[in-house]
Amino acid sequence: MKHPLIIKFLTGRQEEVNLLRPFHPRDKQLHVELLRCQENVVIPLEELCYIMVLDQSSWQLPIKAGELVEQIETTTGETFKLRVPPKQSYKTGFYAFPVDQSASYRNIFFTLAGIRQRIEERPLSDILEENGWLEDNKINEILSEQEQLRSRKVGEIIAENAKLQPEAIEELAHQAEGTAQGKKVRLGDLLIQTGLVTREQVESALETQSAGKKKRVGELLIEKELITEEQLLIALSAKFRMPVVNLTETSPSQEALDALTRNMVLQLKVLPIKLENRRLTVATSDPTDPTIGDNLRFFTNLTIDFVAAPASEIKAAIEEHYGVAEEEEEEISDLIGELSGEQIDIDEDSEDMVDSTVSETDSQIITLVNRILLDGFRKGASDIHFEPGLGNQPLQVRYRVDGVCAIAHQISANYKKAMISRIKIISKLDIAERRKPQSGKIAMRSDRRKIEFRVETTPTTGGQEDAVLRILSSSQPLKVTEMGFSERNRELFLDMLSKPYGIILCVGPTGSGKTTTLHSALGHINTHDRKIWTAEDPVEITQPGLRQVQINPKIGFTFDQALRSFLRADPDIIMIGEMRDAETAKIAIEASLTGHLVFSTLHTNSATETVVRLVEMGMDPYNFANALIGILAQRLARRLCNNCRETYQPTTEDLELLAHAYSEEFYQQHELPSSPEGLTLYRKVGCEQCNQTGYRGRISIHELLPTSELVRRAIKEGMPLEELRDLAIENGMRTLMMDGVAKILAGHTDLEQVLRVCM
Repeated sequence: MKHPLIIKFLTGRQEEVNLLRPFHPRDKQLHVELLRCQENVVIPLEELCYIMVLDQSSWQLPIKAGELVEQIETTTGETFKLRVPPKQSYKTGFYAFPVDQSASYRNIFFTLAGIRQRIEERPLSDILEENGWLEDNKINEILSEQEQLRSRKVGEIIAENAKLQPEAIEELAHQAEGTAQGKKVRLGDLLIQTGLVTREQVESALETQSAGKKKRVGELLIEKELITEEQLLIALSAKFRMPVVNLTETSPSQEALDALTRNMVLQLKVLPIKLENRRLTVATSDPTDPTIGDNLRFFTNLTIDFVAAPASEIKAAIEEHYGVAEEEEEEISDLIGELSGEQIDIDEDSEDMVDSTVSETDSQIITLVNRILLDGFRKGASDIHFEPGLGNQPLQVRYRVDGVCAIAHQISANYKKAMISRIKIISKLDIAERRKPQSGKIAMRSDRRKIEFRVETTPTTGGQEDAVLRILSSSQPLKVTEMGFSERNRELFLDMLSKPYGIILCVGPTGSGKTTTLHSALGHINTHDRKIWTAEDPVEITQPGLRQVQINPKIGFTFDQALRSFLRADPDIIMIGEMRDAETAKIAIEASLTGHLVFSTLHTNSATETVVRLVEMGMDPYNFANALIGILAQRLARRLCNNCRETYQPTTEDLELLAHAYSEEFYQQHELPSSPEGLTLYRKVGCEQCNQTGYRGRISIHELLPTSELVRRAIKEGMPLEELRDLAIENGMRTLMMDGVAKILAGHTDLEQVLRVCM
């Protein structure tokens, strides 16, 4: 029987699934069926925030002894009020059940990596009273005193400190209510003018008022000597679900100490204790502050487990292991990324730097943004996503590496508006405009390298703005032999490139490597006796010998206008970055019929679908069929890490899955392995080089449709898509799925990744 679940990824993505195999917290993966596409997948538990069980049958269990109600806040920004059974010793997470018996779900399994904060619903006073540390009536006295401190006026404090009569202060307060012009006069300034107090006394009173408003119940209890600091820490650790450790009896590991810098532990007042399997255990004396975890997750990119320890023990341990603290320490934001020593410059115009919301004191924000951009480039990201959370939720930074988005850092909510403003400043956008999307560009120079970022800001819920930066590094084109073609497809593609005129199309979704493929093709035929024009938006790859043009739709310079200009500029070869409309497609086909070799891209799913799509766009079937040299559809799948992949002998069921994906009829016709005997495949494992994912880099999967007389006749006759596809396969074409299965058998990737990009 399939059990319905809702799974929430650490990235914030949510999926409705059916559980295919029983799950236990000790398992490292989840076998599920995605409801949106009926695809069976295996999801690593380390990628999940929680698993919500929707099956409510027989779930109404009585509350167990010791079971407490908690408020659970996840790193994805959700908050749940649940009851948590005691004595759960799972290393991966814990189960929780709804308080409301009419809830729409049975229970939730939270992974430890997905927890931002856990808080017991019991008041702190109840915990103190249960342990016999506080009398029943004392907490009410402290709460009353706290309210008095929060409502205390500056005048009262000044009168008390300066020994003035309250009546004199009240009379002056009435005078300070306003002037004839309606402007308010501050009481402190009036007292200074009359000579009753000094400015130092007023400033001291303001500091006293501010400190009083911030005082917590625990501090007041300690000041009144009603409880000790140790008793308060034990009570807070129970409320916030943190174990208490004795640091005098604990020896931190060197790996843990190396995970945090000295400046970081001094600023956050924490001590790293243990580092195992990318889980860092950290001691804190303030269990109530969730931003400490936010900052540590951002700085280290590790899962953080907290334990509680007295502030005095943490301070002594820091001095022992990191050295005596200095009077002045660097801001923690200046330490992000540990990329010191490298010169980073942003190209920006000083006249565009007017910004009332970002002051000159925000130098740490400038450093922070610069280092994130450089860090993303170094880690091979194609895109960097800045995603501010709602309210006090942190800003999440995600990198897309090898086609997959993953959380790189989480930054305290205090920085999110300043960071987005900084990105808009250096990309020359209007920082005052937060209601509509904006597009811009950033140019960065780092140690003689030039890195460009295409910036897109988009308004999101709660008055926030997301920013997505596409990295446009000045890369060199790959050789055709390095493109991952099968031997047959490589020979066919090289034959297509040898044609003197006609049109070659490369199709696929955004991010599938179309531009890289076309530039590889141009690099193969780029000789001194050929004039090559390209129109691109943006120009991502540059090559000597190419005359490359940047499209600018804002001024009306579009692909069709560039193409018309090229035809008057004596071209041999033309590359159009994208055929976005029928007009551009029509001109491109006409250009290919008049003796030019034309390359272009299209956002379609397969080679045969492209033929039908262009005919439906209004292209003349006869002209198109005569002009077409071939169509290359492609995808990029994650490649198995060569350092840690392991061999295994597939089962009969494994081969049946491959045959089903390939098409059982053609699997036999193409004489692919039908017996597991003597066959070796590879599967992912995970190591430091691939960041424990099991994948490193990407491999291209191709579907190449070269034109023949049969294909041209089929296009002219308007053959339906399915029939055209079957005809192409009979004439030697391999579909994307077929090429993907062939690369699985060759040990380059696995079925999970092929299905992800080819379904």
